[in-house]
Amino acid sequence: MAEITYLPRMRTLDECYRELKELDPNTAVSKYFVRRLALSGAIPTVKCGCKRLINLDGLIAYLNEPHTEPLPDTSQTVNGIRKIGGDRY
Repeated sequence: MAEITYLPRMRTLDECYRELKELDPNTAVSKYFVRRLALSGAIPTVKCGCKRLINLDGLIAYLNEPHTEPLPDTSQTVNGIRKIGGDRY
């Protein structure tokens, strides 16, 4: 069996946010911002059942690097109308 030399710290959104607040109680980073980073693919995530686990180390690395480009728009719009539900129609 291969020896594991590094195990990433995978956390839920709430756990990531709680750990960020512990590291920096006055952080301006919001839970919504972390969620957008995860959904856009800017930080590493793994889908685990019905929840998404966020690589906490990847999040911290992202926050330590300067970024000037905006996050990609995750909503899909067609002619100004955003799809809101499943494929019922």
